[in-house]
Amino acid sequence: MSKRHAILAAGVLALASLTAWRYLGPSATAGSIVLPAPVVNDLQAGDLIFREGREPVSDAVRAVDMGGYSHVGMLLGSPGHWQVVHAVPAEQPDRIDGVVDDSLDDFLLHARARRVAVVRVEATPSQRLEAVAHAQARRGTPFRVTADGTYCTELVWRAYQDSGVDLRVRFEHMNLPLLTPGDYLLPSALLASPRLTRLYESPES
Repeated sequence: MSKRHAILAAGVLALASLTAWRYLGPSATAGSIVLPAPVVNDLQAGDLIFREGREPVSDAVRAVDMGGYSHVGMLLGSPGHWQVVHAVPAEQPDRIDGVVDDSLDDFLLHARARRVAVVRVEATPSQRLEAVAHAQARRGTPFRVTADGTYCTELVWRAYQDSGVDLRVRFEHMNLPLLTPGDYLLPSALLASPRLTRLYESPES
């Protein structure tokens, strides 16, 4: 087994344990990452928010992806009332493992995020709003890391794909122990889409 596949296998073992992962309580790290005012003023529904997380699920994703960001969600709402729709294991008590809406401040909590990136998708205003609607329509869908499941990158990629926007991403084929063989979209591959433009990256906190 090559070094790369050994690392991937270790990551898959971690991902396979996610069905037993649950909210572990609040972190001692308080507050949220604060986006600069010019960035906040420029936010649009349909923007993507990438996050490098602090939790076990984030460590598992980075072990598989070997990239920096481990999670992504889609911005929805309006100025002063921004929310993020994302597919995630339950991050709060009494929440499902699945597609949920969180306030932007909750998504950016230091307890969950070391750093974030705000990214814009090259699309028309109507396509962006349609993508938001597609993502919202999947709220309550169970979180599943399988080739045909719903996980963070698949949610936002599918929302834009169903809106007529081909992000031209590369799926990684995986055939490793404890993971259903198939093609998976890793955060680094989504971020590498030629239709994405990084608007802001925060320093690590």
